[in-house]
Amino acid sequence: MRIVVVVAAMLFCAPVFAHGVKLPSVTNLIGMELIEIPAGEFRMDEGFRVVKVTLTKSFGLGKYEVTQGQWKSVMASEPWDGQKYVQADKDCPATYVNWDDATEFCEKLTDLERKSGKLQANEEYRLPTEAEWEYACRAGTKTVFSFGNDESKLGEYAWNEDNALKVNERYAHSVGLKKPNTRGLYDMHGNVFEWCSDWYGKKLPGGTDPVGPGGGSLRVARSGGWRSRPGRCRSADRDYDDPSYRGSSLGFRVARSQSVE
Repeated sequence: MRIVVVVAAMLFCAPVFAHGVKLPSVTNLIGMELIEIPAGEFRMDEGFRVVKVTLTKSFGLGKYEVTQGQWKSVMASEPWDGQKYVQADKDCPATYVNWDDATEFCEKLTDLERKSGKLQANEEYRLPTEAEWEYACRAGTKTVFSFGNDESKLGEYAWNEDNALKVNERYAHSVGLKKPNTRGLYDMHGNVFEWCSDWYGKKLPGGTDPVGPGGGSLRVARSGGWRSRPGRCRSADRDYDDPSYRGSSLGFRVARSQSVE
């Protein structure tokens, strides 16, 4: 077994299992845990739209969606304050955050950790690409959801319209209350949609380390949210919004550009 060395103030955490493979994780300066997602290949999207994707580099991905507490510790603001359909709690996802806000958070977190000596010059926090997001969500599966094809089990893994909106719990819930996928990632099928770095393109590019178009008017969001019907919570479901859009069921999850090893 290899020994994973983590710089000061990054705590090595117990690994999670994905198809028998131990995935290391680290906790950064603001208490955000990131899980190592290994490089690999997968089939992205579903049906006739499927494309083959190869990701050549491992990356760290937030175990949870970025929380209100983490947002406040970096940005010193509360964009959700006074808005509708919000449960104010440090462990609830940061919502009413547009794409530029999420990108700025990643940039400030990068600067914070570099100044503290916790991040190397060639490392950075960022939004995941759409391909990275689906690869991490699927966790090696080819089924409709990361837990299989049985939609009736969705409530065990995700907040969606059936166990939130329709029971008058009209807000994003605290992260990590549902079951994770086999890579140890929580709320990948619901709670809030999550911004990705890509511009939206109707056709997925596929290939090696793909990204969306070079420009556009809409940014990709993935995951499904607390007000989403189950069909919108699939591993392959794609959403998109104007980069300036803010909403009660839209947040983000952070990626880190280099292996945590």
